[in-house]
Amino acid sequence: MDMEIPGDRRLAASVVMDGRGRVLLVRRSENERFLPRVWGVPCGKLDAGESPVDGALRELKEETGLLGEIVRKVGESSFLSDYRGHEIKNWQDNFLVRPLTSQITLPSPDQAYAWLAPSELTDVDIDAYNLDVVRQALADD
Repeated sequence: MDMEIPGDRRLAASVVMDGRGRVLLVRRSENERFLPRVWGVPCGKLDAGESPVDGALRELKEETGLLGEIVRKVGESSFLSDYRGHEIKNWQDNFLVRPLTSQITLPSPDQAYAWLAPSELTDVDIDAYNLDVVRQALADD
């Protein structure tokens, strides 16, 4: 039996909202295997033993250079993905985050970012999944 198959995967996402109510979206690199050049919120897999809160803030720093503070958890999402022909369930905790710094540094030169008002979110190529994550945060606000 192949022991390489991971179990459920846990992720955390940051919906970063500035003082003017704008949300930070980042465009993924064209080199990404998953959703290249699609806009979304900073998100990533949790490390072993890492809490969702810590993971959300770590991924935010890795993907944007921003330091942030969790305002609250806004919801959860899940999706299925394929790992070498095996279906994996991904569970994601979504957080509303207040930025503590303003200098954005993206890992890849072909990426971009934008601060968008809620009415502008669909002006970019954002997928339904990421849009739902952002709407979770906006629903409580």
